[in-house]
Amino acid sequence: MSDTASIPTAQHAVVAAALDLFAEQGFEATSVEQIAQAAGISRSTFFRQFGGKDDVVFADHELILEGLRAYLAQPHENPWAAVCEASIRVFRQFTADPELARRRYAIVRGVPALREREIVTVFRYERLFDEYLRESLPGIDPIDAVGFAAVVTAIHNHVLRQLLRSTKRVPVAELRRALDEAMRRFGVAPEGTDAAPDDLVVAVFPRRMPKAEIARRLGEHLA
Repeated sequence: MSDTASIPTAQHAVVAAALDLFAEQGFEATSVEQIAQAAGISRSTFFRQFGGKDDVVFADHELILEGLRAYLAQPHENPWAAVCEASIRVFRQFTADPELARRRYAIVRGVPALREREIVTVFRYERLFDEYLRESLPGIDPIDAVGFAAVVTAIHNHVLRQLLRSTKRVPVAELRRALDEAMRRFGVAPEGTDAAPDDLVVAVFPRRMPKAEIARRLGEHLA
């Protein structure tokens, strides 16, 4: 899998129809029957594809989370960089169809129940990154794991809002630069150099670098 999963074409049409209705007549005033009719499907088909109206709004997130779990389950040389790459994969999903993303953002912003669900959804990404780091770096300080997961998630959301709140194109490179800077500030940026084998090894690390990352790098070069 080269990227996270996206909504199947048939479901995408339902999502687009639902967002159109939500924008025209409001989320609460729109019924499942109206969405099904606008999308050209039966009510039963709608419920087979989605659990309810709010699930239509967040349909792609379940697929994205599933794709991220599969990606993070693969071997990765640098777990910290893998978390950043996972964040970039999520961002690519929104840049693939920015107009749809902007329409959804406008609807979510105006419905309290949807905003609350969005907060929960964001936390699920953060928890996924946190759990991955703890599994990939045995002995990592939990504060380092949750801290890095929170920083990556916050940076992703900040850059994503630039895309959602305007009509400007926001390149993936902008998010990547921000994440690279976060890694440097966290003390875990890839060094880009290999230690030469010798009987005596002298290593210098930033004081703020987590002990688990020091152990990982030493183990990598001494293997």
